[in-house]
Amino acid sequence: TPKTQSALLEAMSDRQVSVDKVTYPLPTPFMLLATQNPLEYSGTFPLPESQLDRFTMSIKMGYPDSNYEREIIKSKDPALMLQELEPVVTTEDLMEMQELVHLARVDEDLVGYILEIAAATRSHKGIRLGASPRAAKTLYRCAQARAVLLGRNYCVPDDIKGLAAPVFAHRIITLETGPGEGVDGAQALLEEIVARIGVPV
Repeated sequence: TPKTQSALLEAMSDRQVSVDKVTYPLPTPFMLLATQNPLEYSGTFPLPESQLDRFTMSIKMGYPDSNYEREIIKSKDPALMLQELEPVVTTEDLMEMQELVHLARVDEDLVGYILEIAAATRSHKGIRLGASPRAAKTLYRCAQARAVLLGRNYCVPDDIKGLAAPVFAHRIITLETGPGEGVDGAQALLEEIVARIGVPV
């Protein structure tokens, strides 16, 4: 609902939440995750484009493979499993990793590559609203993060190619859909755009 959307936007933009006229700052690091049902929208409203633009990525999970689904079926009660969870990283480690991301080198050719992909979404005949400058900046940062996760302190074209669709798909509006509605169709268009743009060498 609009009230919930407003609360969500406050958390994403201002890194705080307000309850009964009292404001609480969110901790650092902070991450916001949202799920979307693929079919049942009763009682909900689509998020506006400006809010969708603040989500880093849109990832479609799909169904688990048969082996993993077997494990899910045979596993313990989820409430019991949550009680047994152990931390895999400390807050300090996570913040240190975030700093490393900012240090990953992105050559000017790759910055141009990101801008070319973003520009192509704005002129594509099947896209009504292309990727914003915020989207291009997010792709830049995500490419740095992918490089660090793969043990590099520099980006390569594959860091950008592999993330263009997850970063841009929920942000662009195709001619057939509204904001955030046609992520699958948008993803296909983005894959087509990335395939036709020359990779810097």
